[in-house]
Amino acid sequence: MYDKYVSPLSERYASKEMQYIFSPDMKFKTWRKLWIALAQAEMELGLNITKEQIEELEAHKDDINYDVAKEEEKRRRHDVMSHVYAYGVQCPKAKGIIHLGATSCYVGDNTDIIIMTEGLKLVKRKLVNVIAQLSEFAEKYKDQPTLAFTHFQPAQPTTVGKRATLWINEFMLDLEDLDFCIENMKLLGSKGTTGTQASFLELFEGDHEKVKELDKKIAEKMGYKAVHPVSGQTYSRKVDTRVLNVLAGIAASAHKFSNDIRLLQHLKEIEEPFEKTQIGSSAMAYKRNPMRSERIASLANYVITAAINPAITSSTQWFERTLDDSANKRIAVAEGFLATDGILDLCLNVSDGLKVYDKVIIKRLMSELPFMATENIMMDAVKAGGDRQELHEIIRTLSMEAGANVKEKGLDNNLLDLIAANDAFNLSREELEKTMDPAKYVGRAPQQVVEYINDYVKPVLEANKDCLGITATINV
Repeated sequence: MYDKYVSPLSERYASKEMQYIFSPDMKFKTWRKLWIALAQAEMELGLNITKEQIEELEAHKDDINYDVAKEEEKRRRHDVMSHVYAYGVQCPKAKGIIHLGATSCYVGDNTDIIIMTEGLKLVKRKLVNVIAQLSEFAEKYKDQPTLAFTHFQPAQPTTVGKRATLWINEFMLDLEDLDFCIENMKLLGSKGTTGTQASFLELFEGDHEKVKELDKKIAEKMGYKAVHPVSGQTYSRKVDTRVLNVLAGIAASAHKFSNDIRLLQHLKEIEEPFEKTQIGSSAMAYKRNPMRSERIASLANYVITAAINPAITSSTQWFERTLDDSANKRIAVAEGFLATDGILDLCLNVSDGLKVYDKVIIKRLMSELPFMATENIMMDAVKAGGDRQELHEIIRTLSMEAGANVKEKGLDNNLLDLIAANDAFNLSREELEKTMDPAKYVGRAPQQVVEYINDYVKPVLEANKDCLGITATINV
């Protein structure tokens, strides 16, 4: 078992559920469901297919004789016809009507659509749970003041919860795109060799309405609202591009989330989960590296770049069909889903166990807050009889002096002491201390959290409550 390549996506990152969706068993069982749907629809529209033949097909839809199909493929070098043959061995009464009028793309492309749809549904369930967990975190820490950053430089304070809403908002945008994509997934249907449905028109003796109805019936039987109205032999490969772009969007949001966690862990303000027996570094025993967030970023980079692949494939398809898409999409689409699945499992794990170090957060905030509070201090000094323009220049000079003390001398921020010692402000050190309540400087951040969660997030979670309750298992 150790002498051949094994994908880390299956061994380390993707869940069993997503792996099954892209497994051979899922694919070949879906082929048989599509052959049954085709035969049923053709029978209902008047072709000489019996109920007994359908029942025989139904009886063997799940017990695939893989050994027979494998041996036949060695002879025929054609996977679809090998499985047609194997199905026929199990269903001797129905073997003559299996795949009637269809091309390989009938099972191949329709199955690809079905598998991608199921993959998107699993992605959605996990994404909804990430949003739910981050929402709980945001509500819990809505009032916790923290230093905000612009350009990763200290800026006007926000709250820990408000920062979390920024992560949630990006995932919410992804959910909108994901819902649109799922809602608009359509089967290829039964389009024939070049998309003209000529073979089916022949089967139904020139009856165009029956051929149109055949498409509708197949879609309904497979649980879809519609088929693509026109196509060549295959569905447009732009569908793959659309799907992978949605996955890439989720990956980008997860990357931003993981970046922030990594930076905050460097600051010792917030940490991802770290198990009691976990080793952070082989050399430095004290280290607690943010390996899960780093893995999110790593897999996200892969998915983001993978989205280019189907776009190139789509743009280079010739006329009604070429086969230079097949090997490529088998890899690109499947791995895009498996990697996204791994990303979301990691996001679930990290968001469920974030550790907030409030004392470190406040210490850092208070070391910078005097700089942030200068506007309020200046207004208090004006109320005490000072000149606004004069005070502005003085406080600017004093801020530069305090900043130099911090950066050049390694001293604590002594701006309040400098201001208290300056007669122009007419404010005591005690009066200045009263301006140092961090809650005064977070604006509407706590209220924004409450309003955003209640007005935007909770209605979405309520609408998707059947998705809630998923927990993630991290393999390594």
